[in-house]
Amino acid sequence: MGLAKEEDANHLTDKVSDAIARVEREATNEKTVPGPSPNPATNLLIHEIVLRSAGRLTRHTLEKALLGRKYGSQFAKDAVENRSIVHTLAAYGVTKYATKSIPGALIVGLGLVGKTLFDRSQSRRKARRKGEKTIRGQADGDTLA
Repeated sequence: MGLAKEEDANHLTDKVSDAIARVEREATNEKTVPGPSPNPATNLLIHEIVLRSAGRLTRHTLEKALLGRKYGSQFAKDAVENRSIVHTLAAYGVTKYATKSIPGALIVGLGLVGKTLFDRSQSRRKARRKGEKTIRGQADGDTLA
C-alpha cells in the first residue's frame, strides 16, 4: 500500500488533509508526522486517541446538558452513560455511513427528516410519552436498543 497521490483524493476530508499537509511541508520542509515520537505510526495513534477522547467528552457533555435541562443532571448522566451496546453500535454505524460519502449523508439526512416527520404526525402527547419512556429505560439500564 503506497501513499495516495493528491489527484486521487475522493472525499472532502482527503482534499482538506492533503492541503494542510502540503502547507505544513512547505512551511517546515519536513516529511514526518508531528508528535513526540520519531515513529510516525505512534504519533498517528497518539493523535487518534486524543481526538477521539476529545470528541467523546464533548459529545457526552452536550448530551448531558441537553437532557439535564428537562430531567435533571443525575438522570441525564444515567441516560447518557447507560446506553446499550446495540444503541452505541447503531449510532456509530450510521455516523460512519453518513461521513463516507455525499450519498450516504443524504440517505441518513433523509432518514432523520423522515423520522422527525413521522414523530410529528403522531399526537404530541403520544410522541413525547414514547420518547420519555425510551430515555427512562435507558437511564435505568433496562433497554436493549
